[in-house]
Parts: sequence; structure tokens; C-alpha cells
Amino acid sequence: MVFKTIREDIKAYMERDPAARGAAEIILCYPGFHALIWYRISHWLWSRGFYLSGRFLSHVGKILTAIEIHPGAEIGRRFVIDHGTGIVIGQTAVLGDDVTLYHDVTLGGVAPSVDSQAQVGQKRHPTLEEGVIVGSGAQILGPITVGAHARIGANSVVTKDVPASVTAVGVPAKIVMPKDKERAKEFQAYATSLDDCPDPVLQTIEALRSQVSALSNRVKELESGEAEAVGEEKPHRKRTG
Repeated sequence: MVFKTIREDIKAYMERDPAARGAAEIILCYPGFHALIWYRISHWLWSRGFYLSGRFLSHVGKILTAIEIHPGAEIGRRFVIDHGTGIVIGQTAVLGDDVTLYHDVTLGGVAPSVDSQAQVGQKRHPTLEEGVIVGSGAQILGPITVGAHARIGANSVVTKDVPASVTAVGVPAKIVMPKDKERAKEFQAYATSLDDCPDPVLQTIEALRSQVSALSNRVKELESGEAEAVGEEKPHRKRTG
């Protein structure tokens, strides 16, 4: 079963990374794929009660790939780690099928460690449903859920649930593209559509510009009204002589 899953992972890399020229290149040259193999084996041991062996293999994989995946995490089929350096996936994280992560992504917890024993067995890390794409540097924190086919933009910080089939970016992450089930199923590298994904900063600047323009027009109206009122109040001088 493990080897069948690994074959599916290789096929997924071929489909999502245009730089991949063949299975041999992926097997030999892709640290993300290497980390995935270490995870698949260590998770197999962990799920059968060989906790120390699972953690040890996971630790070796982290040293060799600079990618840390806890063997207790649940990861579905056709998982792709592109580039991968700096990725951290916590123990209670759950990832559905066809998920894609880019480098420096953290799927972490936010619970304080002052009473760590009380947190044993508790859900502390996020759930990513099928088809989710997470851009580089994004932090998804806590026992939250990112809905199926959602996209998380690069360097975003997500601490609340994200609905299915939307795009969320920013700190904290906000939805910038509404739900579109058909388009969401299309693969987008780095979770970013260059054609129609709005720029939140540009949107903010445009909103401020509109407000300034509206206020400027209002001030002109008030000044014009005051000038007319003053003109009406001036008494007409009588002509003499």
C-alpha cells in the first residue's frame, strides 16, 4: 500500500511541476519527494505503535531534507511538496488528497505549552481538505479547517476557518476571491492566479483615493454654500448724489 501511494505521489509531481522531466529525476533530485518517502515509512511505523522508530526516521528525514513532517500527521494521496525547504507539519495535522504545499509553509499549533500533558491527544493543528494549495511562507495555525480546493496566498497567516473554493491572502488572511467551484479545481502554482487575483494593497489604496475624492467634493460644496449665504446676507448700498 505504501509503495502504491508513492507511485501516485510521483505521478502527481509530474502533473503539477512543469520542471519535472521524468520519474527518475523526481526520485533522485526532489527533496520534497524525499521528505514524503521518509514520512510515508515513518507514518506506517507510527500508526502501528512503533513510535520511537517512527520519530527517529522522521528526524533523519528532517536532517536530510530540511522538511519536518511529524509521523503522526495524516496525509492523503497524491501529496506534492514543491521546493519544500522549511516546511513544518505538526502531529495532529490532517491533509486530504491532492494537497500542494510550497516552501516555508507551517501547519502549526497555537496552544500554550505550559500544560503540554493536557494537550496530548487533542487536535492542535489544521485540517486541509482535498485539493488545497498553500503558497510559500504561509502560516496556518491552530485546529482550523481549510475547505476543499481553497487557495492560501504566499506569506499569509491563517488562524480561522477558510471556506471551500475561495482564495485567502494577507495577515491575517482575508478572502479576496469569492467561491468558484469550477475554477478552484484548476491547479494554480503558488495558489496565485496572475490574471484576476486582486491586489489587497492596491484595493486599499483605491478605496482611500475614492474616500479622499468624495471628501474633497463635499468640502467644495460646503464652501460654495457658505459663500452664497454670505452674499445674500450683505445689505445693498443705496446710491446717493
